[in-house]
Amino acid sequence: MNKITVLLADDQTIIRDGLRALLETNSDIQIVAEAKNGMEAYEQTKIHRPQVVLMDIRMPVMNGVEATRLIKQDFPETAVLVLTTFDDDESILGAITYGASGYLLKDISGVKLAEAIRDTVQGNVILPGNIAAKIVGHIGRPGKVETKLEDFTQREQDIIRLLMEGKSNQEIAQTLFLTVGTVKNYISQIYSKAGISDRANAILYFKQLGF
Repeated sequence: MNKITVLLADDQTIIRDGLRALLETNSDIQIVAEAKNGMEAYEQTKIHRPQVVLMDIRMPVMNGVEATRLIKQDFPETAVLVLTTFDDDESILGAITYGASGYLLKDISGVKLAEAIRDTVQGNVILPGNIAAKIVGHIGRPGKVETKLEDFTQREQDIIRLLMEGKSNQEIAQTLFLTVGTVKNYISQIYSKAGISDRANAILYFKQLGF
């Protein structure tokens, strides 16, 4: 069985040690590297190419938001899952805007964290209700959305609804009896019409449209 490779980025050694101890009890998760700041997270991602980076927001040298931007820019196949004690609007919006696959607070249980990592690898977006509400509230201000529901074909709307349910590309393909390649093409068209570039922003955007 192939293990999910994870990089831990947090400036506190005790937090990294705790996360490692929690996650290594799962046979399908492997910690491949650690970083104590955002720059190290980027450099370690370059070396190890983990599937998931667990990223703290407030770190010295380079914060987690900037590190997320660089990692998603140069290694788009790596998912970034933000795990922090802070739930302020600015850091949430920064991480999601730069392509983070999810945002969790550190009071999450070890079991839930492992589940979130598995879901992230499947292409799902991880946003607890209170955090999603903050983001939707921010982008839901007047004048933010120019695209209308009728701008999307019926097939595109079907795919958008499945995206909103957190379905992976494979699951969407199975549900609509399409190939994964066809689903990816539709999603690219949808993103282009909406002026967005990743799944996290897509879910927030289409929630505002009324899906």
